[in-house]
Amino acid sequence: MAKDLVCGMNVDENAKFSSTHKGKTYGFCSTGCKAKFDKAPESFVPASEQGVKPKG
Repeated sequence: MAKDLVCGMNVDENAKFSSTHKGKTYGFCSTGCKAKFDKAPESFVPASEQGVKPKG
């Protein structure tokens, strides 16, 4: 199971709604979550997956 980065819901690895960001595909539970992600993917992708080390 994967996790919808927008709402936190568990989604199937082959989710009906998906987007690719920096070569990685993310699944979503609905078109609404996909649309929010598509507008600002950096807001949802964890820093560890963006190649940026978190501060701290």
